[in-house]
Amino acid sequence: MNKHINNVAVIGSGIMGSGIACHFANIGVEVLLLDIVPRELNDKEKAKGLTLQDKAVRNRLVNDSLAASLKSKPSPIYHPKFASRITTGNLEDDIAKVAQVDWIIEVVVERLDIKKKVFDNLEKHRTPGTLITSNTSGIPIKFMSEGRSEDFQQHFCGTHFFNPPRYLKLFEIIPGPKTSKEVLAFLDNYGEQFLGKTSVVAKDTPAFIGNRIGIFSIMSLFHTVKEMGLTVEEIDKLTGPVIGRPKSATFRTVDVVGLDTLVHVANGIYENCPKDEKHEHFKLPQFIETLMENKWLGSKTGQGFYKKVKKEDGSSEILTLDLDSMEYRSKKSAKFATLELTKSIDKVIDRFNVLADGNDKAGEFYRKSFGALFAYVSHRIPEITDELYKIDDAMKAGFGWEHGPFQIWDAIGVEKGLELIKSEGNKPADWVNEMLASGNKSFYSVKDGATFFYSIPKKSMEKVPGQDAFIILDNIRKSNEVFKNSGVVVEDLGDGILNVEFQSKMNTIGGDVLAGLNKAIGLAEKDFQGLVVGNQAANFSVGANIGMIFMMAVEQEYDELNMAIKMFQDTMMRMRYSSIPTVSAPHGMTLGGGCELSLHADKVVAAAETYIGLVEFGVGVIPGGGGSKEMALRASDTFRKNDVELNVLQEYFLTIGMAKVSTSAYEAYDLGILQHGKDIVVVNKDRQIATAKAHAKLMAEAGYTKPIKRKDVKVLGKQALGMFLVGTDSMEAGKYISEHDKKIANKLAYVMAGGDLSEASLVTEQYLLDLEREAFLSLCTEKKTLERIQHMLKTGKPLRN
Repeated sequence: MNKHINNVAVIGSGIMGSGIACHFANIGVEVLLLDIVPRELNDKEKAKGLTLQDKAVRNRLVNDSLAASLKSKPSPIYHPKFASRITTGNLEDDIAKVAQVDWIIEVVVERLDIKKKVFDNLEKHRTPGTLITSNTSGIPIKFMSEGRSEDFQQHFCGTHFFNPPRYLKLFEIIPGPKTSKEVLAFLDNYGEQFLGKTSVVAKDTPAFIGNRIGIFSIMSLFHTVKEMGLTVEEIDKLTGPVIGRPKSATFRTVDVVGLDTLVHVANGIYENCPKDEKHEHFKLPQFIETLMENKWLGSKTGQGFYKKVKKEDGSSEILTLDLDSMEYRSKKSAKFATLELTKSIDKVIDRFNVLADGNDKAGEFYRKSFGALFAYVSHRIPEITDELYKIDDAMKAGFGWEHGPFQIWDAIGVEKGLELIKSEGNKPADWVNEMLASGNKSFYSVKDGATFFYSIPKKSMEKVPGQDAFIILDNIRKSNEVFKNSGVVVEDLGDGILNVEFQSKMNTIGGDVLAGLNKAIGLAEKDFQGLVVGNQAANFSVGANIGMIFMMAVEQEYDELNMAIKMFQDTMMRMRYSSIPTVSAPHGMTLGGGCELSLHADKVVAAAETYIGLVEFGVGVIPGGGGSKEMALRASDTFRKNDVELNVLQEYFLTIGMAKVSTSAYEAYDLGILQHGKDIVVVNKDRQIATAKAHAKLMAEAGYTKPIKRKDVKVLGKQALGMFLVGTDSMEAGKYISEHDKKIANKLAYVMAGGDLSEASLVTEQYLLDLEREAFLSLCTEKKTLERIQHMLKTGKPLRN
């Protein structure tokens, strides 16, 4: 099916509809967002003398909804200017415009009768061949397409986005009885390639895949918390990052999503799945009934399982609901010996065996919850899907689990998982024992860099489809390893391109990482054609190893610290001036040194969700790995004839001085961190390493030539320095910054001005690097800088002193 999506119409502008509209705008698609016409004037409209016929009134609902969405945090849109790609209207005056779009997405209230009326109206105007889909979270697709034309039914299916659409990757595609295979294949590919999603084709069963398993897991916990006498805090401690789930874990997540939303889906499953062997698990426990009666629905009502209150001294406190008394109390700490055993285990997948073997209440909890989960997912095949990997994909992409149920089961061991199932009085589906009997001892395996899964219908290991567009580092790390130390692994990506992958905690950059980078560049220059710096951890890099810097500064080992900073600078410059192309692939948090590394690559292939910035001011120093130099250089390259050069330089100065961090890769262009015409953004993070490799290969094949070292960086000297110093004086006088903030800013000003030169001059990069290193070292001798570093190490938060 050769189809291009240039325009979409989104019908319904609520939280979900506006979010979907914003995400299509994110990827460059023009969007028509429509909603109903208000039936009466509000007070503001009456005061202005408007009537129900005025366009501002008729489009009020859609415009207010979109405006509220664009103001929400986190933002649904990559860049504010992308909102101009959305045109609003109403379902009476503008419905005929759907004839001009390539795809119509219905996102109205979850009532079949209302959806059918909307489809009646749409079919009068829809052009034959136009895709038309529903974002329903549970209404059967077959009911929605009843009575529609043949062309409508062939091009109709469910496309279930998860909220918020920008951030959650799951894109469930649910065929109706007559949906054409070409439409399904197109949407499957479009979701992955263009929307940046994990596309999962599901069967038309209640709650589809993600919500069926996810709501079971939550409802199972609701019953377990009472059965085991656990607290809200304890469950959230046990079901958060320690097992690769979001920080909000279970109860905080329910508060954010809204208890009513969860209850709506749980009730739907309870009513529509009478043959589900765990049918009673979807029945609401009494404490949930009480919360619903009290309208304690979570964040939207100001209280749920948690409640934020103001204390007498004006400070805030978050209280927790006691599930026995149903009254709020101060939060209690939650500690378990079993969790302490996992603190030294960095990889989540390696923790599950330890957790399931625990001898305390935590171990008992994990055995119960894993046993129930494993049994449940085994019985959902073939009911909700024929392939087990789709269940794992759905839970990872829709609920933020780092590993899906079958991956966790594999980590514990299939036979051991069966013991957990039986110990809880459950039974696995027959196919699991049949799999073991056939000689297959796991649900997944890796061969020749590809992931294989156990196919139940074929009773054999089959390659997971769609992964040819990806490079999965976990799959090639051992077989393609070229070099390894405690900081990095260097892998051969094929076609003459190496990848250097950080392996330190939070991917911090210390001596071993720098040594590994240098080794990788040397290997690439000798025997390969290009180098990618990329990884597939949660974050690219949170920056330099400040613990190492702190220890050297406290011990006053300034010569060693000077050498460490020089090694960082020299490594960045080696990346810039190597004889092979270097490509950085940042994603997630890319802070401080991680940002500096990207600034010095020949090209950046950034994931759309990249939060990048030079944040060193937060720990009392300036960027010392070439970042301060690079921003001065980029300002110089931006100077144009008749520019007020001081104003240009000031923008780059403020990027560092205000520790600005982009909230998407597209915002990084505004900060001067990414460069138009050189760096690119990919929406699907899974494709990032493969795309970076392709660009490194292309640059090499195009005849890459080693750059010539720069000796032409224009610095403005005393003219710029004077302006910056006056600015920091006034900022301190106005109490916008502290005395120490001023000291740091003045050091940065000295570097970016090129020192106190009497006039504008051309200097070398090394000249600026030397000024930068000197400023960095002098700040490391300051007591207040050491206090800031120590506070960051202890709390993870910046200190203002």
